[in-house]
Amino acid sequence: MLRLLVWAALLLGCCHGRFVVEKNSLKVTAPDDLNGTYECAIGNFGVPQYGGTMVGFVAYPKANKKACKSFDDFDISYKAKPGAFPTFLLVDRGDCYFTKKAWNAQNAGAAAILVADDKDEPLITMDTPEESGTADYLENITIPSALITKSFGDRLKKAIDNGDMVNVNLDWREALPHPDERVEYEFWTNSNDECGPKCDSQIDFVKSFKGAAQVLEKKGYTEFTPHYITWYCPDAFTLSKQCKSQCINHGRYCAPDPEQDFSKGYDGKDVVVQNLRQVCVFKVAKEHKKPWVWWDYVTDFAIRCPMKEKKYTKECADGVIKSLGLDHKAIYKCIGDPDADEENPVLKAEQDAQIGKGSRGDVTILPTLVINNRQYRGKLDKGAVLKALCAGFRETTEPAVCLSEDIQTNECLENNGGCWQDNAANITACKDTFRGRVCECPVVKGVKFVGDGYTHCEASGSGRCEINNGGCWKETKNGRTYSACTNIQDDGCKCPDGFKGDGKHKCEDIDECKERTACQCKECKCKNTWGSYECGCSGGLLYMREHDTCISKNGATETGWGFLWAIFFGLVAAGIGGYAVYKYRIRRYMDSEIRAIMAQYMPLDNQGDVQSHSHHIEM
Repeated sequence: MLRLLVWAALLLGCCHGRFVVEKNSLKVTAPDDLNGTYECAIGNFGVPQYGGTMVGFVAYPKANKKACKSFDDFDISYKAKPGAFPTFLLVDRGDCYFTKKAWNAQNAGAAAILVADDKDEPLITMDTPEESGTADYLENITIPSALITKSFGDRLKKAIDNGDMVNVNLDWREALPHPDERVEYEFWTNSNDECGPKCDSQIDFVKSFKGAAQVLEKKGYTEFTPHYITWYCPDAFTLSKQCKSQCINHGRYCAPDPEQDFSKGYDGKDVVVQNLRQVCVFKVAKEHKKPWVWWDYVTDFAIRCPMKEKKYTKECADGVIKSLGLDHKAIYKCIGDPDADEENPVLKAEQDAQIGKGSRGDVTILPTLVINNRQYRGKLDKGAVLKALCAGFRETTEPAVCLSEDIQTNECLENNGGCWQDNAANITACKDTFRGRVCECPVVKGVKFVGDGYTHCEASGSGRCEINNGGCWKETKNGRTYSACTNIQDDGCKCPDGFKGDGKHKCEDIDECKERTACQCKECKCKNTWGSYECGCSGGLLYMREHDTCISKNGATETGWGFLWAIFFGLVAAGIGGYAVYKYRIRRYMDSEIRAIMAQYMPLDNQGDVQSHSHHIEM
């Protein structure tokens, strides 16, 4: 009794925050009076279709309405026939575990189960039972489950009773945020391996998921953080035998007794210390840029150091640490002193992290997976968890593992997803995604295609002609090749000289002879060729293409020599004329100079009187 009181007090003392019920939407498309979108709570078992949708119709059994017994006992089957809608089985809450209802519905052929609450209250999370006897079928539940309110359940039942076909779309596309190309997720777990089916499922999950988790982490697709739930012992019980055996650091950090028996086996404080060791392994590995080593340590410890074999010890843990090459001193410095009457900063941070922040509620269920700050609900299974992680990536940024056949269906394989494609170049705008597909013009060999992705994509920019000739016309004939694509222009197609057409689908040869665009002189003889023409001249004449005319070969020669001789004689005449002018001007200049000199020393006859007269006046 004291043990129950202690843990009741622990739970009340620690979990003072809030628990968030994770939901998805349920859309009723028919009948009209029910048409609309409703909330439902995702069950914490089965496989929710995160990132996807399911369409079906709702059935309400006439017998076994709570689904606590096998439907085979009532000769009822919900197996869908080829081409038929899958069945979403509506059952009432009560009389047996939620998981039992889901198991019976799945065996009857239902694709999903909707549990109608039996009282008016806010939605709750349907969880798995603790009893170990249920483990056989728990791991085999694969259909998604959801709890709906009593009022909504009553409306569905009434519509079915009236003979209406109730069509429903279960939508998990927004159940997890998917903001970017990296998913951040946390795994709240426990090192205890003696807590029944839940502990077994945790260990099995870690072992099976380790490879995928490490690949995603190493390539930077995810950021993973492990966490461990601890409680504190209320002050009134810190000196009790129960708190001393289940807690460290004087009642600050506690875990339940593994066997629920204080008189034998390991104590809760042993679990707390090992949990702390695993947190420190992660912290030290992360500091050394290898956070994925945590998965190796936890897996190896579970295999090498199980409680059942009395190997759940510090010595065994040290052997695992050593085998993985981890920094032993750094890990034990991180652990600190479990007997000290003071706070341990690592475990204090773990307790603080348990309290919900933002859209995430308190972590109260073990194990709990938190993806992009939203608690995962469903089966703790490699395939189911990987699907949920893939739903957390922004569309088109998912890693290749999310596009494998085991995870999703490639919608581009059927009719190319309705997107544009170029069969000749084997290029498509259909891009497979985890959530479906997108029609997006691709980038091929550095060349970007532009268009709407559905009906049209065209290569653009330099190098575009290297890929399917840029989508332009191209043809080879008689050893000659012509193309309507040029890298000079970034886009578009233009028929080359000598052709006409749209440049994309067709370019036709221009008949220059027929259209009289060349070789039109009187003596010209025109012959059309593909992409060009040939022009000749009759009577031994020579064709001059640039002038589109014919001239005589001999005449051309004579005319050429005559022209040269004319130029020669012209130059000679010009030289002689220039020399004569030069001689004439020189002679005149010399005559004028001689006359001037003679005038100074030998006065001319007609100047004698003048000079004498002048002299006389001066006298």
